[in-house]
Amino acid sequence: MARRAVVTGSASGIGRATAALLAAQGCEVLGVDLAGADVCADLGTPAGRARAAAAVGEVDVAVACAGITGANPAIPSVNFFGVVEFLERLRPALARGTDPRAAVIGSVSSVHPLDEQIVAACLERDEAAARARAEQVLAAGHAPLLYSSSKAALARWVRRAAPTPEWAGAGIALNAVAPGVVLTPMSDPLVADPQMQQIMARAVPMPLNGYAPPEAVAAPLAFLVSPANTHVTGQVLFVDGGAEAILRGNAVW
Repeated sequence: MARRAVVTGSASGIGRATAALLAAQGCEVLGVDLAGADVCADLGTPAGRARAAAAVGEVDVAVACAGITGANPAIPSVNFFGVVEFLERLRPALARGTDPRAAVIGSVSSVHPLDEQIVAACLERDEAAARARAEQVLAAGHAPLLYSSSKAALARWVRRAAPTPEWAGAGIALNAVAPGVVLTPMSDPLVADPQMQQIMARAVPMPLNGYAPPEAVAAPLAFLVSPANTHVTGQVLFVDGGAEAILRGNAVW
Protein backbone atom coordinates (compact mmCIF):
# COMPACT_ATOMS: atom_id res chain seq x y z
CA MET A 1 0.00 0.00 0.00
CA ALA A 2 1.38 3.43 -0.96
CA ARG A 3 2.44 5.76 1.82
CA ARG A 4 0.40 8.95 1.94
CA ALA A 5 2.38 12.20 1.83
CA VAL A 6 1.32 15.79 2.29
CA VAL A 7 3.49 18.59 0.85
CA THR A 8 2.80 22.24 1.61
CA GLY A 9 3.81 24.89 -0.89
CA SER A 10 3.16 22.29 -3.57
CA ALA A 11 2.09 24.72 -6.30
CA SER A 12 5.61 25.93 -7.10
CA GLY A 13 9.33 25.75 -6.39
CA ILE A 14 10.71 23.25 -3.90
CA GLY A 15 7.24 22.09 -2.90
CA ARG A 16 6.28 21.23 -6.46
CA ALA A 17 9.58 19.43 -7.10
CA THR A 18 9.25 17.46 -3.86
CA ALA A 19 5.66 16.47 -4.54
CA ALA A 20 6.64 15.25 -8.01
CA LEU A 21 9.59 13.25 -6.70
CA LEU A 22 7.59 11.60 -3.92
CA ALA A 23 4.86 10.69 -6.41
CA ALA A 24 7.48 9.19 -8.74
CA GLN A 25 8.75 7.13 -5.80
CA GLY A 26 5.30 5.65 -5.26
CA CYS A 27 3.72 7.90 -2.64
CA GLU A 28 0.15 9.10 -2.82
CA VAL A 29 0.75 12.85 -2.62
CA LEU A 30 -1.63 15.52 -1.39
CA GLY A 31 -0.59 19.12 -2.06
CA VAL A 32 -1.43 22.12 0.10
CA ASP A 33 -1.08 25.72 -1.07
CA LEU A 34 -2.94 29.01 -1.33
CA ALA A 35 -4.20 27.99 -4.77
CA GLY A 36 -3.60 25.35 -7.40
CA ALA A 37 -3.39 22.47 -4.92
CA ASP A 38 -5.49 19.57 -3.63
CA VAL A 39 -6.09 21.52 -0.43
CA CYS A 40 -6.22 25.32 -0.70
CA ALA A 41 -5.59 27.06 2.61
CA ASP A 42 -3.65 29.96 4.09
CA LEU A 43 -1.18 28.45 6.55
CA GLY A 44 -0.38 31.96 7.75
CA THR A 45 -3.61 31.90 9.78
CA PRO A 46 -4.74 29.61 12.62
CA ALA A 47 -8.00 28.89 10.80
CA GLY A 48 -6.15 27.96 7.62
CA ARG A 49 -3.84 25.59 9.48
CA ALA A 50 -6.75 23.87 11.18
CA ARG A 51 -8.71 23.58 7.94
CA ALA A 52 -5.73 22.18 6.04
CA ALA A 53 -4.87 19.61 8.71
CA ALA A 54 -8.48 18.44 8.87
CA ALA A 55 -8.59 18.08 5.09
CA VAL A 56 -5.37 16.04 5.02
CA GLY A 57 -6.61 13.34 7.39
CA GLU A 58 -4.48 10.23 7.74
CA VAL A 59 -0.90 10.65 6.55
CA ASP A 60 2.49 8.90 6.73
CA VAL A 61 4.73 11.71 5.47
CA ALA A 62 4.63 15.48 5.93
CA VAL A 63 6.93 17.93 4.13
CA ALA A 64 6.45 21.61 4.93
CA CYS A 65 7.81 23.75 2.08
CA ALA A 66 5.42 26.73 2.16
CA GLY A 67 7.13 30.01 3.00
CA ILE A 68 7.35 33.69 2.13
CA THR A 69 10.02 36.38 2.15
CA GLY A 70 10.30 40.13 1.61
CA ALA A 71 9.13 43.05 3.74
CA ASN A 72 6.08 41.32 5.14
CA PRO A 73 5.09 41.18 8.84
CA ALA A 74 3.34 37.87 8.14
CA ILE A 75 6.68 36.09 7.66
CA PRO A 76 6.75 34.61 11.21
CA SER A 77 3.14 33.48 10.83
CA VAL A 78 3.81 31.61 7.60
CA ASN A 79 7.39 30.44 8.00
CA PHE A 80 7.24 29.39 11.64
CA PHE A 81 3.69 29.07 12.95
CA GLY A 82 2.34 27.85 9.63
CA VAL A 83 4.87 25.03 9.68
CA VAL A 84 4.97 24.11 13.36
CA GLU A 85 1.26 24.28 14.14
CA PHE A 86 0.35 22.42 10.95
CA LEU A 87 2.81 19.62 11.70
CA GLU A 88 1.70 19.39 15.31
CA ARG A 89 -1.88 18.98 14.17
CA LEU A 90 -0.75 16.14 11.89
CA ARG A 91 1.48 14.49 14.50
CA PRO A 92 -1.17 12.07 15.89
CA ALA A 93 -1.92 10.87 12.36
CA LEU A 94 1.79 10.53 11.61
CA ALA A 95 2.22 8.42 14.75
CA ARG A 96 -0.39 6.02 13.37
CA GLY A 97 1.26 5.98 9.96
CA THR A 98 3.63 3.66 8.15
CA ASP A 99 7.28 4.65 8.59
CA PRO A 100 6.22 8.16 9.66
CA ARG A 101 8.52 11.03 8.73
CA ALA A 102 8.38 14.83 8.68
CA ALA A 103 10.70 17.43 7.17
CA VAL A 104 10.67 21.19 6.87
CA ILE A 105 12.40 23.81 4.76
CA GLY A 106 14.85 25.93 6.72
CA SER A 107 17.41 28.23 5.12
CA VAL A 108 21.08 29.10 5.17
CA SER A 109 19.82 32.55 6.20
CA SER A 110 19.33 31.07 9.67
CA VAL A 111 23.07 31.66 10.22
CA HIS A 112 22.74 35.31 9.18
CA PRO A 113 22.01 38.15 11.63
CA LEU A 114 18.59 37.80 13.24
CA ASP A 115 16.25 39.39 15.74
CA GLU A 116 16.26 37.41 18.98
CA GLN A 117 12.92 38.87 20.05
CA ILE A 118 11.20 37.39 17.02
CA VAL A 119 12.94 34.06 17.58
CA ALA A 120 11.96 34.03 21.26
CA ALA A 121 8.34 34.92 20.51
CA CYS A 122 8.15 32.09 17.97
CA LEU A 123 9.62 29.52 20.33
CA GLU A 124 7.34 30.74 23.13
CA ARG A 125 4.46 30.21 20.66
CA ASP A 126 3.29 33.80 20.95
CA GLU A 127 2.25 34.63 17.40
CA ALA A 128 0.85 38.04 18.28
CA ALA A 129 4.15 39.06 19.86
CA ALA A 130 6.11 37.75 16.87
CA ARG A 131 3.94 39.76 14.49
CA ALA A 132 4.18 42.89 16.63
CA ARG A 133 7.96 42.64 16.76
CA ALA A 134 8.05 42.03 13.01
CA GLU A 135 6.21 45.32 12.51
CA GLN A 136 8.81 47.09 14.66
CA VAL A 137 11.70 45.54 12.75
CA LEU A 138 10.15 46.60 9.46
CA ALA A 139 9.60 50.14 10.71
CA ALA A 140 13.29 50.27 11.66
CA GLY A 141 14.26 49.32 8.10
CA HIS A 142 15.58 45.83 8.85
CA ALA A 143 13.29 43.68 6.70
CA PRO A 144 15.88 40.90 6.00
CA LEU A 145 15.86 40.02 9.71
CA LEU A 146 12.29 38.73 9.44
CA TYR A 147 13.17 35.85 7.13
CA SER A 148 16.40 34.88 8.89
CA SER A 149 14.69 35.01 12.30
CA SER A 150 11.75 32.88 11.19
CA LYS A 151 14.08 30.24 9.76
CA ALA A 152 16.37 30.28 12.80
CA ALA A 153 13.37 29.76 15.07
CA LEU A 154 12.20 26.88 12.88
CA ALA A 155 15.62 25.21 13.03
CA ARG A 156 15.68 25.54 16.81
CA TRP A 157 12.19 24.07 17.06
CA VAL A 158 13.24 21.05 14.97
CA ARG A 159 16.26 20.50 17.22
CA ARG A 160 14.10 20.73 20.36
CA ALA A 161 11.11 18.72 19.19
CA ALA A 162 12.75 15.90 17.23
CA PRO A 163 14.15 13.85 20.16
CA THR A 164 11.05 14.20 22.36
CA PRO A 165 8.63 11.38 23.21
CA GLU A 166 5.99 13.02 20.99
CA TRP A 167 8.18 12.75 17.89
CA ALA A 168 11.12 10.34 18.22
CA GLY A 169 9.26 8.36 20.87
CA ALA A 170 6.42 7.85 18.41
CA GLY A 171 8.83 6.72 15.70
CA ILE A 172 8.56 9.98 13.71
CA ALA A 173 11.82 11.30 12.28
CA LEU A 174 11.77 15.11 12.12
CA ASN A 175 14.43 17.04 10.20
CA ALA A 176 15.07 20.24 8.26
CA VAL A 177 16.75 20.96 4.95
CA ALA A 178 18.34 24.41 4.72
CA PRO A 179 18.86 25.55 1.12
CA GLY A 180 21.03 28.33 -0.18
CA VAL A 181 19.79 30.29 -3.19
CA VAL A 182 17.27 28.17 -5.10
CA LEU A 183 15.93 29.03 -8.54
CA THR A 184 12.24 29.42 -7.73
CA PRO A 185 9.60 32.08 -8.44
CA MET A 186 10.36 33.57 -5.01
CA SER A 187 14.02 34.15 -5.92
CA ASP A 188 13.53 35.11 -9.58
CA PRO A 189 13.51 38.90 -8.99
CA LEU A 190 16.74 38.67 -6.98
CA VAL A 191 18.55 36.47 -9.47
CA ALA A 192 17.56 38.78 -12.33
CA ASP A 193 19.05 41.85 -10.61
CA PRO A 194 22.85 42.19 -11.17
CA GLN A 195 23.23 44.26 -8.00
CA MET A 196 21.39 41.66 -5.95
CA GLN A 197 23.54 38.94 -7.48
CA GLN A 198 26.60 40.65 -6.02
CA ILE A 199 24.94 40.93 -2.61
CA MET A 200 23.89 37.28 -2.68
CA ALA A 201 27.39 36.19 -3.69
CA ARG A 202 28.65 37.69 -0.44
CA ALA A 203 25.71 36.62 1.75
CA VAL A 204 25.32 33.10 0.31
CA PRO A 205 28.56 32.01 -1.40
CA MET A 206 27.86 28.76 -3.27
CA PRO A 207 31.12 27.43 -4.76
CA LEU A 208 29.66 24.00 -5.52
CA ASN A 209 27.59 24.30 -8.70
CA GLY A 210 26.14 27.73 -7.94
CA TYR A 211 22.43 28.40 -7.52
CA ALA A 212 20.39 25.24 -7.03
CA PRO A 213 17.36 24.01 -8.96
CA PRO A 214 14.42 22.94 -6.77
CA GLU A 215 15.15 19.29 -7.56
CA ALA A 216 18.49 19.56 -5.72
CA VAL A 217 16.56 20.26 -2.52
CA ALA A 218 13.77 17.79 -3.20
CA ALA A 219 16.21 14.86 -3.36
CA PRO A 220 17.49 15.09 0.26
CA LEU A 221 13.97 15.85 1.47
CA ALA A 222 12.79 12.65 -0.18
CA PHE A 223 15.50 10.65 1.58
CA LEU A 224 14.75 12.17 4.98
CA VAL A 225 11.08 11.16 4.73
CA SER A 226 11.78 7.74 3.23
CA PRO A 227 11.61 4.41 5.11
CA ALA A 228 15.36 4.15 4.53
CA ASN A 229 15.91 6.95 7.04
CA THR A 230 15.67 5.04 10.29
CA HIS A 231 17.94 7.08 12.57
CA VAL A 232 18.48 10.61 11.24
CA THR A 233 16.43 13.07 13.29
CA GLY A 234 16.80 16.57 14.71
CA GLN A 235 19.20 17.56 11.95
CA VAL A 236 19.46 20.66 9.78
CA LEU A 237 20.97 19.58 6.47
CA PHE A 238 22.43 22.51 4.54
CA VAL A 239 21.91 22.12 0.78
CA ASP A 240 23.72 25.33 -0.08
CA GLY A 241 26.73 24.64 -2.28
CA GLY A 242 29.06 25.17 0.68
CA ALA A 243 27.70 28.51 1.93
CA GLU A 244 27.19 27.54 5.58
CA ALA A 245 30.68 26.04 5.80
CA ILE A 246 32.16 29.29 4.49
CA LEU A 247 30.01 31.58 6.64
CA ARG A 248 30.51 29.73 9.93
CA GLY A 249 33.85 28.06 9.30
CA ASN A 250 35.15 25.02 11.16
CA ALA A 251 34.15 26.24 14.64
CA VAL A 252 30.76 24.56 14.03
CA TRP A 253 30.75 20.87 13.23
